[in-house]
Amino acid sequence: MTPYIGTAISRIDGHAKVTGGAKYAAEFNVPGLVHAFVVVSAITKGSIARIDASEALRVEGVVDVLTHENRPRMADTDDAYKDDVAPDGTPYRPLYDSKIMFSGQPVALVLAEEWEIARFAASLVHVKYEQEAHLTDLYCQREVAFALPEPAKPRGDAAKAFAAADVRHQGEYYVPIEHHNPMELYASTVTWDGGGKLTVYDKTQGVQNVQRYVCSIFGMKPDDVRVMSPYVGGAFGSGLRPQYQVVLAVLAARALERPVRLVLTRQQMYSLGYRPAMIQRIELGASAGGTLDTVTHEAITVTSQYEDFFRNETTWSGLLYRSANAKYTHKLTRLDLPTSCDMRGPSATTGVYALESAMDELAVALRLDPLELRLRCYSDRDQNNGDLPFSSKNLLECYRQGAEIFGWAKRNREPRSMRDGSELVGWGMATGVWEALQVPITVRIVLTANGHAEVACATSDIGTGTYTIMAQVAADALGLPLDNISIKLGDSTLPQSPVEGGSWIAASVSNGIVTTCNAIREELLVLAKNLPGSPLANATRDEVTLLDGRLVNRRDASRALSIAEVMRVSGVDRIAQEKSTSFANDGKHAHNTHSALFAEVKIDEQLGVIRVTRVVSAVAAGRILNPKTAHSQVMGGVVWGIGVALHEETLIDHRFGRVMNANIAEYHIPVNADIQDIKVIFVEEQDNIVNRLGVKGLGEIGLVGVAAAIANAIYHATGKRVRDLPITIDKLQR
Repeated sequence: MTPYIGTAISRIDGHAKVTGGAKYAAEFNVPGLVHAFVVVSAITKGSIARIDASEALRVEGVVDVLTHENRPRMADTDDAYKDDVAPDGTPYRPLYDSKIMFSGQPVALVLAEEWEIARFAASLVHVKYEQEAHLTDLYCQREVAFALPEPAKPRGDAAKAFAAADVRHQGEYYVPIEHHNPMELYASTVTWDGGGKLTVYDKTQGVQNVQRYVCSIFGMKPDDVRVMSPYVGGAFGSGLRPQYQVVLAVLAARALERPVRLVLTRQQMYSLGYRPAMIQRIELGASAGGTLDTVTHEAITVTSQYEDFFRNETTWSGLLYRSANAKYTHKLTRLDLPTSCDMRGPSATTGVYALESAMDELAVALRLDPLELRLRCYSDRDQNNGDLPFSSKNLLECYRQGAEIFGWAKRNREPRSMRDGSELVGWGMATGVWEALQVPITVRIVLTANGHAEVACATSDIGTGTYTIMAQVAADALGLPLDNISIKLGDSTLPQSPVEGGSWIAASVSNGIVTTCNAIREELLVLAKNLPGSPLANATRDEVTLLDGRLVNRRDASRALSIAEVMRVSGVDRIAQEKSTSFANDGKHAHNTHSALFAEVKIDEQLGVIRVTRVVSAVAAGRILNPKTAHSQVMGGVVWGIGVALHEETLIDHRFGRVMNANIAEYHIPVNADIQDIKVIFVEEQDNIVNRLGVKGLGEIGLVGVAAAIANAIYHATGKRVRDLPITIDKLQR
């Protein structure tokens, strides 16, 4: 039987999605459904002096209006509102009291028989505020940012080495706030199941995280709350934490003892988490021969007034480039905004953008080819964590294959030296790096005598193809056809799984499936040994595999029994195993994925219009489970990287603390006309250390480094260095 792992198989959930069979959080209909609409604050900071819902309540079809003054009881301790991935601080409590902490904060919930009625009635809720002065501008608050613990131990004396370096580069790089804009709006449908029990259909990356959160806030027993999220229309980090709509929907369902649906508008989603704005300062010192003497990387990022969200932005150079001297610092500033959160490739998307832009500038100062500089500075060890070797790192081959396919050798080093008619042509490159993360997970598999297996785990499929790779791994490990595998996920009653994010689920759940399949194989072998005249009577568990619906001796394939026969003769209708898998870290190796990015831009010299005409992404990420879905992941990351470089920017009117472009007409993202030739290469990389399958994640690495490659290409085309994203026409004309 042809192995499924490593085969380009179409998504097993694809038919359901394209035919409308896949149901999302706002598509579960039940009789008596009440529709909710959120009234949001018109100020950024202060308090509610008075709220009047009487006019809204007179509208026919309005069932109730909930505010902080009349809502049912909720928990009153900070710990009750901490979800599994909450940062330090005091978590936000929706509709809890009169305090206003950010623009767009929910202040009332209108409940009606129809969504249109609820929306109209929400406009009739009148709120009087006591307003306070607010601050939403990072640049105005950068001087009062507070230092975080050192993200990594410094090496040598960075300041002294910089002063003595033959060639020096200093630069400040800015990345604006960016907001998640998944296709599916944030929504929750809560059904009232009687006896105080609820079923919650929620848009989330972690159903068990939401279930624990709801139980904690409302003092409910775990058996009384079931959270389901079988399909997710994109989340990219915004669904790692429960969003406020699930709390409000549960609050309303409990108050009315009726099913309730709450769907946030696109504009309201801009009051949820976001990639924080960031100012980074980098100093690089090098020898005349093009090797690094020192790296200093400093960052200031944004969080709310009530929680301390941050990620390690500054230490990525320690995984990529040799340097005897290095110093990393990270500061945080509090603004009157919601808490920032993870967004695809958190910390690396922004930190590597600045680092790889600075490396390009250093190459210019050294009059070296940018790729050559990276080869001279290449590190095969993690300098941040005890100078560890990598479990695998085939980045050099990424550079080689990517450059060859792109045609990098034909690049003229001088800026403004390459043209295509009236357009300037620029070629830029950058490196990408991410962590190969793994998390404890539990998988249950039920094998029936007719040769069908059900694989169950509470993990989510946020659109990355988790359904498909779970089926592929199970089919191979059980020796069954792919069509004989069914997958159950996205249900809090299933075996334990953490939130899906960080590119850790594919590796974790795949190895978890193998663990459970091995237990099933061992149970089958016990049954087979007891059969009269069994050809496997003397076989050990390591000698037997499952292949093509049979138990087979690896040393002698003629010694085999069909799974169906073993179970039938043994009188067993089903075999069920549930096993947990954890991933021990021996502390002797660093686990990372790597990539090399090459980008071509063409820029109209008179108009300044930028087109990204070619991108080559060469990725080393261990064993690729499914080249088709993997290719889609990386290609999608490249598209997003084009958006980061040229389009995405949340614009805040700091006079009012309000987002001005809270829609996908004015919050620019790439469209079809912006995307041209993208080539994805998976560089072969065997890793026998990271896990038994040699699998690493792909979701994040596809994005990391793309923005820097494009920014560097724009410099090569124009001779103009733009250090603040996005790079727009006006910035090229300054």
